[in-house]
Amino acid sequence: MADPFESFVILGAMRTGSNLLEANLNRIDGLTCHGEAFNPHFIGRVKSDQILGLTLDERDEDSSKLLAAIRTAPDGLHGFRYFQDHDPRVLPEVLNDPLCAKIILSRNPLDSYLSLKIVRKTKQWQLKNIKRRLEETVEFDAAEFSDYVDTLASYQTSLLSHLQRSGQTAFYINYDDLGDLEVLNGLARWLGVDGRLDALDDTLKPQNPSAAVTKVTNPDEMARAVSGMDRFALHRTPDLEPRRAPKLQRLIAAPTTPLLFLPIPGGLEPVVTQWLARMDGCDEGALHDTQDAVESWMQTHPGHRKFTVLQHPIARAHTAFCNYVLAKNHDDYADIRHMLRNRFKLPIPGQLREKNYSKDQHHSAFAAFLTFLHHNLNGQTPIRVDAMWCSQSKVIEAMAPIALPDLILREDDLGTALPDLATSLGHTNPPPPEGRTADTPYRLAEIYDAQLEALAAKAYQRDYAKFGFGPWR
Repeated sequence: MADPFESFVILGAMRTGSNLLEANLNRIDGLTCHGEAFNPHFIGRVKSDQILGLTLDERDEDSSKLLAAIRTAPDGLHGFRYFQDHDPRVLPEVLNDPLCAKIILSRNPLDSYLSLKIVRKTKQWQLKNIKRRLEETVEFDAAEFSDYVDTLASYQTSLLSHLQRSGQTAFYINYDDLGDLEVLNGLARWLGVDGRLDALDDTLKPQNPSAAVTKVTNPDEMARAVSGMDRFALHRTPDLEPRRAPKLQRLIAAPTTPLLFLPIPGGLEPVVTQWLARMDGCDEGALHDTQDAVESWMQTHPGHRKFTVLQHPIARAHTAFCNYVLAKNHDDYADIRHMLRNRFKLPIPGQLREKNYSKDQHHSAFAAFLTFLHHNLNGQTPIRVDAMWCSQSKVIEAMAPIALPDLILREDDLGTALPDLATSLGHTNPPPPEGRTADTPYRLAEIYDAQLEALAAKAYQRDYAKFGFGPWR
């Protein structure tokens, strides 16, 4: 079968993630993106002087020459990024060319507008080292934003209309999709190349991964200006944490009572597992791990209840820190521990001993870990978002296609919630659950303060918002 396309164009706008999309496309065998090939001020990139042998002057003299060079370039499919303020001669040519693949990249207009204002203030257009990130707030201008949205909407409508009238389609991709490996590989498949990504590019870091209301000096005025325009989601925290594929590491069922426990990794599995065994008067080994037979178990246990248990985010983070960063009994975390110590400067000793690690040092190290989590969950570090500290909302979303919990309990309520649940299923005197093993070398209660709470709330914004967590008690 003939190749579906001869070239491609990314139709985006400033601050929609086009640099990140290009970085990932250029890692795929068979694809080459030449940057902003038709930017009036430069060719491709700021310091480039030519593309495919054509100079800036030659391009400006006849833009069709560069289009032809991109279309006929050897070694795969070539393309470029095009914004609304680029060479206007180019847009009709690519829109009228059915062999030029159209990739339409978009982003929440409020996010792109604020990001553009921030980078114009900081002059930091890209971020590769999180330590060099410049943070600023800007003033929201209602009239300016209204003009921005109108211009953007008119442009996007004209693109859609032209494609519809000419019988073409495009690959639509949103800023939030740029962290999804499968979406980008789907784009490669649509473009007709054989290459695929094994991992996402981690060179470029998100620059302002926080809610819109935290980026402006006048959030109340902004809220009033866009009231009724719910699509802008003022209080939505951008979801940059990688989506977790439908998965459950374990599903634990009581042998007699129709209860199915869906554990959150790194959480309270030991406590609940022990309680299920005590309730049914059996050894823990008699509990059923039903991961491979979920549907069968549910069909043979009518009236069953499926439940999971949340921890307060700061408690979950502290347990992960103690068990997987401080403790050295997990080889899978050796490289992460090394990077946290050497690149993120966590003040933890190479060999943990009672005399070389004080309570104050533990406070400082945990604070540094929470700061790292903020960047890690926002896709700003080369370290994986591990299941032991990822957002609990992400875990529950991943559960849903397999076994959606009909009860979400909380650690603080387990003393009454679990016995009440057992009573509703016929038990007359169910045992209370026993407390979980204390974190070592120090318990969270020994170091907890307002500073740590603020850092946890910043790292786990989505969990605090989705589940209504307040300060840890």
